[in-house]
Amino acid sequence: MLADRFLKNFGVAGTSFGARTAAGGGGRRGTRGSGGAPAGAPKGGEPPKAAALPPFDIIEYAHEMNLGVVEARLPSLDAESIKAFRQKLESYNLRVIMGAPLPEDQAGVEAFDSAVKACKEAGAINLRAAMTQRRYEEFDTFERFKANFERCQQQVALAEPVLRKYKMALALENHKGWRAVEHAAWLKRLGSEWVGVHFDFGNNIALCEDPMDTLSVLYPYIISGHIKDMAVEMYDEGFLLAEVPLGDGFLNLKGILDTLQKKKPDMAFNLEMMTRDPLKIPVFTSGYWATFNDTASPLPGKDLAKILDVVRKNKPKYPLWYTSKMSPEEGLKLEMDNNRKCIEWARTVPTL
Repeated sequence: MLADRFLKNFGVAGTSFGARTAAGGGGRRGTRGSGGAPAGAPKGGEPPKAAALPPFDIIEYAHEMNLGVVEARLPSLDAESIKAFRQKLESYNLRVIMGAPLPEDQAGVEAFDSAVKACKEAGAINLRAAMTQRRYEEFDTFERFKANFERCQQQVALAEPVLRKYKMALALENHKGWRAVEHAAWLKRLGSEWVGVHFDFGNNIALCEDPMDTLSVLYPYIISGHIKDMAVEMYDEGFLLAEVPLGDGFLNLKGILDTLQKKKPDMAFNLEMMTRDPLKIPVFTSGYWATFNDTASPLPGKDLAKILDVVRKNKPKYPLWYTSKMSPEEGLKLEMDNNRKCIEWARTVPTL
């Protein structure tokens, strides 16, 4: 049956389960940006109150949903724990993408070496790192953005020899911090086969990029990805950007998947269905433009015009939700329902 089909190349990221992780008191492997979160969907009816829910294990959730990929963190660096962790993944036929804190300076390289070695022993297919927040919210000048970007580059330069040593690829997510041309130019300068891109299908819309343009620029470096669909809508200071269940947004999901799977047929995609208030992308404010520079870091007017045209031509299929206005129980139910809908959509795609 279609509903029972094992999704070899599709899995889940912990950021899809923010409400469920919080409802279980944080859960195992449940922190944002590091690749983990817990699992175990409520079995019908209204979910119990947050305090009544047990910790949520994303590995168990992936197994229950017959998925083939997961993002997770190691429970510890203890050899026996690593062995047990790998055995569990293998018994569930799960491939895992992991995270390891990148070294801040030379003194941090030894700890990074230990973490990468542990991830290798645990069976990770690659590492993932999200090194930035939302650029237009995090920085108020180009100089501050530039200093942060240079720090990120230095961290990866320190990490690269360790990645090469263990033959472990690091995929850097396009995480609303760098425009695709900045991201790609950096990786070209670095010139390492062990550092590439974790391609998020929708993030760079926030930086006025059409997703297909982002895909084209980053394509040579893409190792793995976060699959999501997006809805957009105008508001007085710019546009709203929201994750919605796969198939309910405006992204050309099958076109993106087809392009990436032609490059690598077994590429791993983890779902990032973040059930939350829409993000405000305030492109009509001066603050939004503070981190862009006409020469060093341009954002061409034609790109703004293109993305605004996309927004105006792609009305949401239904009103965007605001979980901040919901009860914890309502928000949790919506989150779990959204993830289920995404998995059901994935089962209709033969190559996933």
